[in-house]
Amino acid sequence: VQLQASGGGLVQTGDSLRLSCVTSGLTFSRSVMGWFRQAQGKEREFVAAIKWSGGNRYYADSVKGRFTISRDNAMNTVWLQMNSLKTEDTAVYYCAADREPFATLSSLRVPSAYDYWGQGTLVTVSS
Repeated sequence: VQLQASGGGLVQTGDSLRLSCVTSGLTFSRSVMGWFRQAQGKEREFVAAIKWSGGNRYYADSVKGRFTISRDNAMNTVWLQMNSLKTEDTAVYYCAADREPFATLSSLRVPSAYDYWGQGTLVTVSS
């Protein structure tokens, strides 16, 4: 199983970025996909998750209304559209896959719930 995240970069406050995560070797259509981030010196934190059908999406309070998670099961890809970026969004962003399609929201916020991880893509937001 491979998860390949991309799309990070250096942007300014208020800009937008779209992260992509292409997967292979995974039963993508039955997997819950999540995005996490880890800022320097901090623990990895939940950003967003989307269930297999795309109808259930969950966000951290800090990104709600600014970030949108989406997926295309035919393309085995999940995206994170990030708008109105803030300096505090600076972090390495990781995509992750949970093979349990019926995972609860409380579990989806925890990194240990996920079975597979991508390598991370760095997002830097400057003021």
